[in-house]
Amino acid sequence: MAVYAQELEDLLRQAFPNARITVEGDDGRHMSAMVVDESFRGMNRVQQQRAVYAALKGKMDGSDGELHALALTTRAPD
Repeated sequence: MAVYAQELEDLLRQAFPNARITVEGDDGRHMSAMVVDESFRGMNRVQQQRAVYAALKGKMDGSDGELHALALTTRAPD
């Protein structure tokens, strides 16, 4: 089962309701996302990305994950 941009954005929006979120990709398996959220302030990049992966609720878990690749950009607002 493929994951589509709106579904991914909805999952991210649940975890980061005040974030600036951009999701791109249309093949359902390879996507990119940018999440800019105040909650990332003081976190290193690995911590930020772990928070995003947790928000995806298993969509990228192992070889059976619905989403195969996600190019991810995270940061706190300027």
